[in-house]
Amino acid sequence: MIFYKKKFENIGEDMDEKLFEKGLEKRKATLGKEYVENNLAKADDFTRPFQEAMTAWCWGFGWGDEAIDAKTRSMMNLAMIGALGKMDEWEIHCRGAITNGVSKEEIRAILHVIAIYCGVPQSLECFRVARKVLEEKKIL
Repeated sequence: MIFYKKKFENIGEDMDEKLFEKGLEKRKATLGKEYVENNLAKADDFTRPFQEAMTAWCWGFGWGDEAIDAKTRSMMNLAMIGALGKMDEWEIHCRGAITNGVSKEEIRAILHVIAIYCGVPQSLECFRVARKVLEEKKIL
């Protein structure tokens, strides 16, 4: 049985399980079913509690709030993750942003904002990763 179908170990049951299920749906919709299932399958006793909590909190509570649509949320994430310089996560969320309808032109505009507020070197890193993802998706 896949771990996330089991009873939760470190978070409450009813509400958190609903958030987890909602989060799992949102996470798969943005990042892709295969990516998410592979990520979860690799979780072990050390990482499982974090995976469960992050899926429930970030994806269930955060992404599950319908006040902001998925495309806008993806654009916000690219800006914030770019500002933090977390390039592995930026690449994952760049793919997700495209899935959520963010265009090449919108990604470029986000990178310009990163350059203005976070510095040119950081935006150059993001441009490199964006090019890789856009070429992979045959958008460039």
